[in-house]
Amino acid sequence: MTHTAHRPAKLMTAIALPALLGGVLLMGAAAPALAQGHDAAFKATTFNLSAFGETLVAPDMATITLGVQTDAATAAEALKANGARMNQVMAALKKAGIAERDIQTSNLSLNAQYAYEQNQPPKLTGYQASNQVTITVRDLAKLGAAVDATVSAGANTVNGISFGLSNPQAAEDAARLEAVKALEAKAALYGRATGYKTVRLVNLSEGGGYTPAPQPMPVFAMAKREMADATSISAGELKVRVDVSAVYEVSK
Repeated sequence: MTHTAHRPAKLMTAIALPALLGGVLLMGAAAPALAQGHDAAFKATTFNLSAFGETLVAPDMATITLGVQTDAATAAEALKANGARMNQVMAALKKAGIAERDIQTSNLSLNAQYAYEQNQPPKLTGYQASNQVTITVRDLAKLGAAVDATVSAGANTVNGISFGLSNPQAAEDAARLEAVKALEAKAALYGRATGYKTVRLVNLSEGGGYTPAPQPMPVFAMAKREMADATSISAGELKVRVDVSAVYEVSK
């Protein structure tokens, strides 16, 4: 019985071995073709280049963060005084032509205030409430008047202004055109320097674009002054930049 059981096992081995060898042979035949494909891909000479385009445009909107800071002996008094003054500021903003949708609370805090003396434990002196809103001004002609109105109404913290574009598409497209022109000029320059000419554009990718970055333009901090003259604010120009990179196939 032991001898008979071993015969089918030997037969199965004999049948499976050619099939396995056949698979190895097929793989071996495919390998040169695959290697040739990779070799062909690396035979092309390419220029990998990058460039950028910029355009300057006047902003048509601004964001400004302002608020009210109040001090009192108790937390309740500090919050009550802050709320009353902030209501006046909000009313002044709306009267100056700022829509309610363009006014957003950005910070609300209440902090205990302490006096520190050497070798003495901190002494509680009162509480400070702070409420800040970020407003969007879509008509820059109203910007100075809006700032003046809020200060007159009780705002005593104005942190700064950043300018932006309500629709940056046109400025971005102008920067894209400049970027592509710079890219093509660079490809032509390298072609003249190396004796190659551009055959085709293989790949083009983009980076950058319009990003409204806050500008370090403080109006005034803890403003407490007479508004004899209207605040004058210059918007200047914004720089919109688009970066591009490309792969060109070239030949002699």
